[in-house]
Amino acid sequence: MTDQKNTLLAIVLSAIVLIAWQYFYGMPQMEKQRQEAQIKAQQTQTAPQPGQPAQPGQPAAPAQPGGSAPPAVPGAAPAVPGSTVTRESVIAAAPRINVETPRVKGSISLRGGRIDDLALTQYRETVDPKSPAIVLLAPSGSPHPFYAEFGWVAAAGGKAKVPDANTVWQQRGSGSLGVGRPVTLVHDNGEGLVFRRAISVDDKYLFTVEDSVDNKSEAAVSLYPYALISRHGTPKVEGFYILHEGLIGVMGDKGLEEISYSNIEDKKNINYKATNAWFGITDKYWAATLLPDPKASLQVRFSSGQLGTMKTYQTDFLGDAQTVEPGATGTTATRLFAGAKEVTVVDGYEKELGLNRFELLIDWGWFYFITKPMFLAMHWFYGWLGNFGLAILMVTVLIKFVFFPLANKSYASMAKMKAVQPEMMQIRERYADDKMKQQQALMELYKKEKINPLAGCLPILIQIPVFFALYKVLFVSLEMRHAPFYGWIKDLSAPDPTTIFNLFGLLPWDPSVVPVLGPFLMLGFWPIIMGITMWFQMKLNPSPPDPTQKMIFDWMPLIFTFMLASFSAGLVIYWAWNNSLSVLQQSVIMRKHGAKIELWDNVKELFGKKKAEAKK
Repeated sequence: MTDQKNTLLAIVLSAIVLIAWQYFYGMPQMEKQRQEAQIKAQQTQTAPQPGQPAQPGQPAAPAQPGGSAPPAVPGAAPAVPGSTVTRESVIAAAPRINVETPRVKGSISLRGGRIDDLALTQYRETVDPKSPAIVLLAPSGSPHPFYAEFGWVAAAGGKAKVPDANTVWQQRGSGSLGVGRPVTLVHDNGEGLVFRRAISVDDKYLFTVEDSVDNKSEAAVSLYPYALISRHGTPKVEGFYILHEGLIGVMGDKGLEEISYSNIEDKKNINYKATNAWFGITDKYWAATLLPDPKASLQVRFSSGQLGTMKTYQTDFLGDAQTVEPGATGTTATRLFAGAKEVTVVDGYEKELGLNRFELLIDWGWFYFITKPMFLAMHWFYGWLGNFGLAILMVTVLIKFVFFPLANKSYASMAKMKAVQPEMMQIRERYADDKMKQQQALMELYKKEKINPLAGCLPILIQIPVFFALYKVLFVSLEMRHAPFYGWIKDLSAPDPTTIFNLFGLLPWDPSVVPVLGPFLMLGFWPIIMGITMWFQMKLNPSPPDPTQKMIFDWMPLIFTFMLASFSAGLVIYWAWNNSLSVLQQSVIMRKHGAKIELWDNVKELFGKKKAEAKK
């Protein structure tokens, strides 16, 4: 029994260490990064007037074969002190084509032909449906530029004039871009090259950009197709080690590449040669990625630079050169995903377009084989029940059912352990001074009674990866964002907003403002329920004979209550429900095997001791 409890203690303490590390280190790091991001945002609120020429230090275009670099890709100029330019004023300063679909709204700039203004109309900044829509893309010159650019670069030594970021394209026809309503842009360079760009969009988040060039000159020209996604300024990130935010891509056979903002700042440039690739920049819930033809041979680059006081981050690619003879036409096409990382949408694009593991745009983590099936099960139950909170409860029941045979065996072994406890105590007393013989005698008893002393640890071993998998699902899946449960839980992905320290809102006081102790005072109703159910589960078993172990087991529910108070409400609800099911399951199985259920005896003993101490 001692070996079993020591093993169990080690597992539980390991779990506590992991959670404590996240709480005491991960969250302070997150807050630190947020504060740094806010400072940087304040420093970059000044921006240039639109249309100024690009300056040195901006992101460069991808490197060309042969070692010669093509001209720099035009971008925003360094900030001009004292000139404050809002996103709205930058958008209004250039001619544009409106974009409107059931899921996105924005515009395409005719200056540069960039897709640089996009809001996700189905998602809001807060749970308030009247709050502003999520802004994904913003033009160069605004406080937080994030945009996609497409085009051609001339071969080394070539003199062909190609459109750049300052080129004003002409729209053929009129009207806005929408589902089933593509738009066409045209630019004549005055030297015999006519560039055309056809842009279409589907009913979700996919833009298709088809570029062509008609050579009406008397000489052949060699051009390289390129596309890029550029972001200026370090964005706010969650700062959790379990979530990747930054540059991302699947580079063919090389597989998944995840480069954080800080890493690319250190490395400056990372180059790949790949086919069957996609790449871009991802946030927690949103992303902008380039989706070239899977058969295309590409030179891909992740890079970081400096634009005035603002850091820049870029993903780009350069395709194979195309030699366009006089009278001929060169063509290229690529796609841009710019939107919300909805699981069904991302998986649908992977299947429809034949993309190489595009599902990895969502960070399912190391427990992918548990995490994604768990999400799919929850999504199925959600479609049936209409509430993600109820879906979590149903998935918990499903998990219990799947692992029932293992849990049954475990609890049965624990029941046998209880049945032979008198003999175990006799052995310990008989060989109190000889630990070697004591262990040998105990092992013989286990063998005789067919008892596995480690069987009681299996339920906890199973629960740990499932717990972290669910934590991951609630943390990374967009579908959980702002998903309500019942009552005061309006967002299952956020912590319980109530706290016992203001009587769950009855007192007009916000405990979170208390210096240092504020985060510890946000102890909501559901974390308390979770702690109570965990306490009942711990009391279901006999008290450990070792005083130190007993003290740890007695305090563990309280520790976990405070630890999990800052976790998502959905995770706490899962844990409380799982504890309740475990108490019921263990009670039934142990009663079936004739073992005494210690729950009420331990509770009586606890309160009995308190009364005895009070009398003294």
